[in-house]
Amino acid sequence: MSNGEDIYGNIMELAKKRGIFWGSFDIYGGLAGFYDFGPVGVLLKRNLINLWLKTFVYSNDLVVEIETPIINPRIVFKASGHEESFMDPVVECLKCGRVYRADHLVKEAAGIDVEGLSPEEIHSAILRNNIKCPECGGELGKPFYTLLLFKTEIGPYKGETGYLRPENAQGMFINFANILRVARNRLPLGIAQVGKVARNEISPRQGLLRLREFTIMELEFFFDPEEVREASWYINSIADVKVRVLTSEARLRGVEEPAEYTIRELVEKQIVKTPWLAYWIGLGEVFARRLGIPHEKIRFIEKLPHERAHYSQQTFDQEVYTEKYGWIEIAGYAYRTTYDLSRHIQYSKADLTFFKHYEKPVERIVSKAYPDPGKIKDLYGGEKGRIMERLAQKTPEEIYRELAGKGYVEVEGLKIPSEAFIVKQEREKIHGEKIIPHVVEPSFGVERLLYIVLEYSYTVRDGKTVLKLPVYLAPYHVAVFPLVTGKKQEHVRIVEIARHIYRRLVTRGFRVIYDDDGSIGRRYARVDEIGVPYAVTVDYQTLEDDTVTVRDRDSTLQERVKIDELEKYLLMKYGFQPDLLTP
Repeated sequence: MSNGEDIYGNIMELAKKRGIFWGSFDIYGGLAGFYDFGPVGVLLKRNLINLWLKTFVYSNDLVVEIETPIINPRIVFKASGHEESFMDPVVECLKCGRVYRADHLVKEAAGIDVEGLSPEEIHSAILRNNIKCPECGGELGKPFYTLLLFKTEIGPYKGETGYLRPENAQGMFINFANILRVARNRLPLGIAQVGKVARNEISPRQGLLRLREFTIMELEFFFDPEEVREASWYINSIADVKVRVLTSEARLRGVEEPAEYTIRELVEKQIVKTPWLAYWIGLGEVFARRLGIPHEKIRFIEKLPHERAHYSQQTFDQEVYTEKYGWIEIAGYAYRTTYDLSRHIQYSKADLTFFKHYEKPVERIVSKAYPDPGKIKDLYGGEKGRIMERLAQKTPEEIYRELAGKGYVEVEGLKIPSEAFIVKQEREKIHGEKIIPHVVEPSFGVERLLYIVLEYSYTVRDGKTVLKLPVYLAPYHVAVFPLVTGKKQEHVRIVEIARHIYRRLVTRGFRVIYDDDGSIGRRYARVDEIGVPYAVTVDYQTLEDDTVTVRDRDSTLQERVKIDELEKYLLMKYGFQPDLLTP
């Protein structure tokens, strides 16, 4: 295999040549952090997304899919904590003015991981290691934080401040109550979303790995942390899947190599803080292997406390080894607990709780406070009616809690004192309680996965490029070639048959590419370069016995197949219905 630079250069050249992807706005000089996807790239991305949906969403009855806006009002990201926490450290060259992501620069220049450290600590690392500007060699200034949210206005002329979402998650948290109702008020409940996000990256480099606009596949999984029975049912289906995990405890001891565990062991040894985290990690391992990535090239790294996002109690990064970049993150698995729902409840005052029914009613002594109409009339006279009307909007339990906490109940600016209420202790049968569900989140970046798939499938055979993509990721299932040399009458008939085969396969759900340009060898080479698994050639023998040649991309072996049996033959080769894209 070629070294990383060769592979990267070859992939970038192939991507532009064959319509996979290229830098955006190139006629204007380009703009870092943005890529366009051509006809082949769009199909590859869609197949990646479909495979993720099949693995994470459609493979069980726990998850539903939604779609929410890219632009959100400012209040959403005040509630989520992004406006105060979604920042990265920046350092500027004092000579040429170039700006860099400070922790990444230190990692690249000195091999030191300073992620999550303060700007002062990063500055000390820069000075200790004598790190200079990579472009001009100039001195670097003191690092500082910058907000990564893209800011916009909602509405023309002094519109409301908004942000482009940096993740899909908030749309799913905001819609929790709506989806809970649609899903018949049951937990656990997963809400998935695939869509574009935007992050105002400081110095995007590394091709598709660090972009300012990209696609995220994300799932928010809501559950009751006291109910783990259902988790065990699902975990049993992947309990023996092996994963390579480097825990935070091992990292602190200086261990660098991950240890191998089964998903069952992650739970039994309490490496994960909730069994559901282990379940989604297991599916992430299965998904990565389906992309063509070997088990030994996949690992899960637990983040240290100072490395975790502000909302996370435990996070594992799923990493894959690449020839070009070494180990890179392809997904994050975060245990967000109640953080997001609690914050949105606080800021919106909406009810984003789940009513948990008890198996048997429980008797409790409940403290309640009721307004005393006589005392309220004595205190407020003619305002009594209005005050009683407002107090009626609160439950006796809410009134008691407010009295216990503040000593008064506030109504339209009036502080109604405790003597205006009658406090009672009542025995009640409680049939359930409102809880704020906990959340586990798996999150994947599509473009990173696309680069990795290309690197792992990139091969050279007899000096020619072949993308040995898994068949369910290939942009086209089959190519159809008419052999168009020879007598004109035969030529016309061959083309007619080839077109008929093309239309017939398309109507059966196959994605088909038709090519009648150039020699058959060149046509094979073109579809090999974009990873088409099979090529059907209509030739002179077809006119005699109604058979066609079917060529296998990986082995280059060819078989004669009856036209009437072609669909059955291809389905047998694939082992699945092509329109379902099921591996």
